[in-house]
Amino acid sequence: MSRPIGSTLSSHTLATTEFVDQMPPQWPCLQPAAAAARRFPPFVSRRRRCSSSVPAPVCASAPSGHAREQEDGQSLVVVGGGAAGVYASIRAKALAPHLNVVVIEKGKFLSKVKISGGGRCNVTNGHHLEPSGLARNYPRGYKELRGSFFRSHGPQDTMHWFSDHGVELKTEEDGRVFPVTDNSASVVDCLLNEARRLGVSLQAGKSVSGASVDANGKFVVKVEKRTIDFVDYINANYVLVATGSSQQGYSFAAQHGHSIIPPVPSLFTFKIADKRLADLSGVSFTRVKAKLMLDGIQKSAPELTQTGPMLVTHWGLSGPVVLRLSAWGARELYQDKYQAKLVVDFIPDIHIEDVKRILFQHKDQHAKNKVNNAFPKEFGLVKRFWGFLLEQESLDGDMHWATVPKTHLNAIALRLKQWMFEVVGKGQFKDEFVTGGGVPLSEISLGTMESKKQPNLFFAGEVLNVDGVTGGFNFQNAWTGGYIAGTSIGTLASNSILKEEQACLQLQGS
Repeated sequence: MSRPIGSTLSSHTLATTEFVDQMPPQWPCLQPAAAAARRFPPFVSRRRRCSSSVPAPVCASAPSGHAREQEDGQSLVVVGGGAAGVYASIRAKALAPHLNVVVIEKGKFLSKVKISGGGRCNVTNGHHLEPSGLARNYPRGYKELRGSFFRSHGPQDTMHWFSDHGVELKTEEDGRVFPVTDNSASVVDCLLNEARRLGVSLQAGKSVSGASVDANGKFVVKVEKRTIDFVDYINANYVLVATGSSQQGYSFAAQHGHSIIPPVPSLFTFKIADKRLADLSGVSFTRVKAKLMLDGIQKSAPELTQTGPMLVTHWGLSGPVVLRLSAWGARELYQDKYQAKLVVDFIPDIHIEDVKRILFQHKDQHAKNKVNNAFPKEFGLVKRFWGFLLEQESLDGDMHWATVPKTHLNAIALRLKQWMFEVVGKGQFKDEFVTGGGVPLSEISLGTMESKKQPNLFFAGEVLNVDGVTGGFNFQNAWTGGYIAGTSIGTLASNSILKEEQACLQLQGS
């Protein structure tokens, strides 16, 4: 059984001090900038080795024991301790127990998982199980993800994995999947405990600032500790970048030949020009139909019309329907400096002619009642909103229905079906920010998550140009990408060991 990577490093540090000054010369910025900087030797797995009387083929020309360890050690460095990185490390380690795996996180592990869903963690979405339908929930990536991506590890696979590891889940009416505890700690603890059980080394408070590639194709990863003047250098066979929307991941990708699509915010609320809307803060609508109108889009895009719940806030509009629109229009909204028009249909299931008919009938039936005290229940509107609507039409709520002019009834009907709001800016969607942009999907192989620019370099999660609408889709992208990357790396590591053992057997038999 492999021992934790942290103990492997510490057990070899003193024994290899004579190799501290043997840093690769081809990358000058890897040299320690301060006397306090030190270098760790490569990871060493405790797998079964060939007999010492028969040298392993890969080590036959090794000049020293240390060089032999450099050649033999199978290791993976995961940059980023979020959902994709931790999930991938678990998968890789499960497939290749001999593989030394370290996950390096500059902040706290799974911090976004912890705060997601209001602290409940929206694990995935249980209403979109078919890959092509699921892919339509990704404004960036929906074309590329329609193929085999989610077939490798979809929402059902995610739910089964967590259930098998002790996290009972529930699917709510809108499709969002949460732990039955309604506590994200259930998910966080499950992932971290499983990683530790397998022997994954979890190192927080450190940042990967880059990596060179040596003559043998191995990475020399530069790791810095934020709190002190301290640098580590880790040799690794494989590197997985799963840094989310952090600049750290974009810089790493660019160092190895990748282009970066400039990231822009996604999943945010709309600030509305009408300050009187603040009086309705807290009012929610279970079903509206909203259309986002942007100057940067000439043709009507179907994705820019969404139906669902909407919430009025003290600064504007929020809720799932607004968040989905912000995701689909993210880049155009950014280019237009978040200036747009939003047309809302507050009663999308009732045709405008039927709305007019209901209003006229209501006028006849409630002629002696005050307009503000007797409004059509068929619309499903609350009194606060009805009063706000009357104000927009310059109607006094204390007037009687009999005195309301026909033109005003038509105007109310039109406003209910086509109320236009001026969007003047964006609000922050709590701390659950998502970005559109990153490494283009065309530069990686989706079947393995491996870079097309640099062998043995992998990507997963939001560092790629993939983002989903609200409802668990961003986490599902992380689970799927992490699973595929972990599977690829674990398989490569296992095959490498198998080839070495076969070579050993051939030499022993000769």
